[in-house]
Amino acid sequence: MVQNNSTFKAFRVEEQEGNYIGSIRKMEFGTLNDNEILVKVHYSSLNYKDALSASGNKGVTGKYPHTPGIDAVGIIEKSKSDLLNAGEKVIVTSYDLGMNTDGGFAEYIQVPADWAVKLPEKLTMKEAMIYGTAGLTAGMSVLRLTEMIKPDDGKIVVSGATGGVGALSVSILSKLGYSVVAITGKEAERDYLVQLGAEEVMLRGEIEKFAEKPLLKPLFAGAIDTVGGKILENIIKSTNAMGAVTCCGNVASPKIDLTVFPFILRGVTLVGIDSQNYPMKYRTIVWNKLADEWKPEHLDTTCNEIKLEDVPHKIELMLQGKLKGRTILKLAE
Repeated sequence: MVQNNSTFKAFRVEEQEGNYIGSIRKMEFGTLNDNEILVKVHYSSLNYKDALSASGNKGVTGKYPHTPGIDAVGIIEKSKSDLLNAGEKVIVTSYDLGMNTDGGFAEYIQVPADWAVKLPEKLTMKEAMIYGTAGLTAGMSVLRLTEMIKPDDGKIVVSGATGGVGALSVSILSKLGYSVVAITGKEAERDYLVQLGAEEVMLRGEIEKFAEKPLLKPLFAGAIDTVGGKILENIIKSTNAMGAVTCCGNVASPKIDLTVFPFILRGVTLVGIDSQNYPMKYRTIVWNKLADEWKPEHLDTTCNEIKLEDVPHKIELMLQGKLKGRTILKLAE
């Protein structure tokens, strides 16, 4: 318990002569302010944004020393809020966690109570972090897409399908009865994507080479795009009349070069997904669906579990594009 300890462990990133060095440090507890909670973290997860923060990316984290970790789940140890009480299990993702507020790569986090969602009864803490921000983003994308497109309407294409958001989107959509086409740049992962539920696998190079036309042959009823750029352009141009496309990432490019024809001549809807500041009402809906009817089978086999000491090596692998699926960090027994 906190009262028996004056310090806790955290993976701390410090700036040293222009270099950013991460190491495990002992941290002191701060004063809990009104409407804040102190959470004993049981699990966190490794995301690309965490790797950027640990590498000194000032677009993610402006000030150092800093503790990354945009995801955390655990048990409230102290509360100065009317919303949540000590002893409750909560999920904390996105907002400013792990960006300029010390994040989940630590044994404790101190955050505003309105950043936290109560852990659904049918979801374990480990499962919550297998989902993490990636799962929440996938869930938001699926929620918006399924409001407009039904399984009988046609195929749904998912880009960046071996990434965290993409892989979970493939799994959830497949479970809901959709015919899923998975786009990947990794030929070797074809069997993996089929196991997730993809009925077809399309290589990234195939869709990037689609003709340079304002409109293309309709192929998809809808899409979940996680990469942006040329792939998103060609998905939109290949979407059926009255189709819908969600977009949540820009790893390929934040820019798209399109005419208005897909939107005017086919009535295609483009839906942006903002996982960082998504309204709490809808976060709760998504988390409860992820805990129940959307939960993929064998969810707990789709991740790699690490300890705090393993974080630096895994960050390097993530930056090199060598991690597959989800990596979760176990902080408490």
